[in-house]
Amino acid sequence: MKSINRWWWHLMAGLVVILGVAGCDRQSSDLQPISLPMGYVANVQFSPFYMAKQQGYFSDVGFEVTFDYRWETDGIQLVAVGKLPFAIASGDQVIQARSNGLPVVAVAGWYRAFPVGVIALEGTPLDHPEDLRGLRIGIPETFGASYIGLRALLEVGGLTEADIDLQAIGYTQLPALISGQVDAVVIYANNEPVVLAQQGTQFNAIYTADYANLVSAVLVSSDTYVREHPHETKAFVRAFLAGLQDVIDDPEWAFEVSEDYVEGLEDNRATQWPVLQTSIERLWETPTLGLMDLQSWEQAQQVMLDTGLIEQTVPVETLFTNTFVLDTE
Repeated sequence: MKSINRWWWHLMAGLVVILGVAGCDRQSSDLQPISLPMGYVANVQFSPFYMAKQQGYFSDVGFEVTFDYRWETDGIQLVAVGKLPFAIASGDQVIQARSNGLPVVAVAGWYRAFPVGVIALEGTPLDHPEDLRGLRIGIPETFGASYIGLRALLEVGGLTEADIDLQAIGYTQLPALISGQVDAVVIYANNEPVVLAQQGTQFNAIYTADYANLVSAVLVSSDTYVREHPHETKAFVRAFLAGLQDVIDDPEWAFEVSEDYVEGLEDNRATQWPVLQTSIERLWETPTLGLMDLQSWEQAQQVMLDTGLIEQTVPVETLFTNTFVLDTE
């Protein structure tokens, strides 16, 4: 499968360049350097982007990509002011930025399901959102995707923050949970539950995606860039999606490629290989890669308004576009 995908991609990329879809006159060796903000540390979860770089999908359409592991809020700001063409961010960051007047727009979806959940050790019942009542719940921070995911679960359970003891604990969820500092923690579905399972620790979990359809990780650009550089935007989106498809088709190959970008990945294979598998199966696989839906943006924006993370809504259709995913010309 991977050899067919690579052959097809390089054929189509060659046609893209010949037909001028890359949008500029240049020699094949004249690549546009792009620093791509990732929003987190180097991790196997970024394998679609590592694959797109390693297999030449980005360079085939004119981009020399380097990875910048700065905070996603910094990436959003740089894209909004035209310093960078693209960044990886969560949908809530796009909503917040747009609500504050920053002209950013999601150009491709990545996660098909919202990845946040809440877990507790086996002795703490946690079958439904209403079971959160009265629990000491640890959360990395009281903003961003973790907070939005928790608030969505509370709403489904008919609860508010006053019904729980919410504690900001940074990114120490598992130590805080295992030590008994808290009764439950807000986590990512493809991370902490996988680690606990590998350790043989029994736990209970509920996941936001089982109760609410919220937008998650996306590829972001700006209104100005997509308007002035539509061919480059399409080319970059297609290169990313080609990398994502390769990861889904051949996870073992993707893991090997990621070893060149993530220090110590092979040494931590016992936990990181299941992280990749869970990411693919629970969060990434979808019939049309990159496609975003209106409802997930609407629900996420409403949750953010209800929690006070934004003071005003914006027209949902300004938050994202499927143009570069669906355009086959």
